[in-house]
Amino acid sequence: MFCSAAYPSPLGPVVLGSDGESLTGLWFAGQKYFPAAPMERADGLAVFAAARAWLDGYFAGARPDPRALPLAPAGSDFRLLVWDMLLDIPWGQTVSYGALAAEAARRTGRPSMSAQAVGGAVGHNPISLIIPCHRVLGADGSLTGYAGGLEKKRWLLAHEGARWHE
Repeated sequence: MFCSAAYPSPLGPVVLGSDGESLTGLWFAGQKYFPAAPMERADGLAVFAAARAWLDGYFAGARPDPRALPLAPAGSDFRLLVWDMLLDIPWGQTVSYGALAAEAARRTGRPSMSAQAVGGAVGHNPISLIIPCHRVLGADGSLTGYAGGLEKKRWLLAHEGARWHE
């Protein structure tokens, strides 16, 4: 059974998900791809306390390390690779889908990789914000989709001092 807890973020309510030991999800209220599986409310889990402390720091302007949390997103090997690459994008910096695709190709020993395939993986990131998919932009530096909504992506990028084009 998966467990959940609430977090009141400056961007609205957040649902945290866990398998009891690791963080398996973070979704903004109304976000695309919210899990359909039932979750039992378990606010007192240590992993939720750690996630709340991480989020408190993030929203206060600290730069907490996402790898300090026990993260366990569920997905294909390809999606796990892309989500791991997202963890390497520093605070306040952005990267394009194409650059991620080139890095994914390099890491898998392929001559090339589709930016659209990478975009699909980025869009299905189950641990939004902590795995920083909001830092991925279009090739021209423009905002593109965000499962939590573009207004949240704008806010997160502005909070980090990142630059983008409308």
